[in-house]
Amino acid sequence: MTNSRVLTRSDLIRLYENTVRPMDQQAMEMFDAGKRAKGGYLRATKGKLVEVLARHAVEIAWLEAGGRRSSLSFGDKKTFRVDVRPEYVKSLPSEIRTYVERRITEHYYNAKVDVKAFVDGEFVLAIECKSYTENAMFKRILVDFRMLLTLYPDLTCCLFQLESQLGGSYSDPLADPQFGSSSSHTLMSYFPDVALNIITLLEGERHPKRPIHDPDYYKALRRPCLDYAIGNLTALLRPFV
Repeated sequence: MTNSRVLTRSDLIRLYENTVRPMDQQAMEMFDAGKRAKGGYLRATKGKLVEVLARHAVEIAWLEAGGRRSSLSFGDKKTFRVDVRPEYVKSLPSEIRTYVERRITEHYYNAKVDVKAFVDGEFVLAIECKSYTENAMFKRILVDFRMLLTLYPDLTCCLFQLESQLGGSYSDPLADPQFGSSSSHTLMSYFPDVALNIITLLEGERHPKRPIHDPDYYKALRRPCLDYAIGNLTALLRPFV
C-alpha cells in the first residue's frame, strides 16, 4: 500500500453515489460537446468505478484480516505470459507442428486481470471487475482464470461486480448460502479447478433497459451489502496474514 489514507466503508458508499448519480448528465454533456460517445463514457466510468471500489475494499479487508499495511501491494499494469501448451503442439499435424516449434517463443498469450493483490511480493488474489456480468462474459472470465492458474496454482480468484445478470441468487448479495444459478453452475462445472468467488454489490437482477446511471433506476450501494462483500474478501485474504 501507499502512505495514503485507507478509505472507509462510508467513503466507498460516497464514492459510488458521487460517481453514479451524476453519470448520465455528465455523459450527455460529453456527447453534446463532441468529446465522447455517451455509451463509451458510461462504460468506461462504470468500469473504472468497480476497479476502484474493489481495490479499496481489498485494502480494508486486508487490514481487518490482521495484515500489515506494508505487506499489501497491487500490480497495476502487470500482465502474465502464458505459453502454448507442449501437449497441444505435439498433437498438431507434422508440418504445422514443425512451424510452431520453430517459432515457439512467439506462441504465448498475455493474460490480464483487473485487480492483482500481492502479499509480500506473492500474487495471492486476482479480481475480475465488472459493472455487470452475464454468462457470455462469465465464460471468458473462467477461461482467463484457468490460464492464470497454470502459472499460479494456489491463486485465489474472484469476480467483483456491481450488478449480476447471471440469474439465480447472484443478484441477492446477502443470500447465505449463495445458491447461484443453473447456467453459471453448468459453465463452472467445465472448469473444476477454478474455485471462483463471486461478490455482488447491488441488489436486484440487472435489467438492460433499466441502467443504474438513469436517475429513474438508480440503485443505492447499501451498507449491509458492502459489509458482506468486504467480509468475503477478508475471509479470502486471512490465510495470507
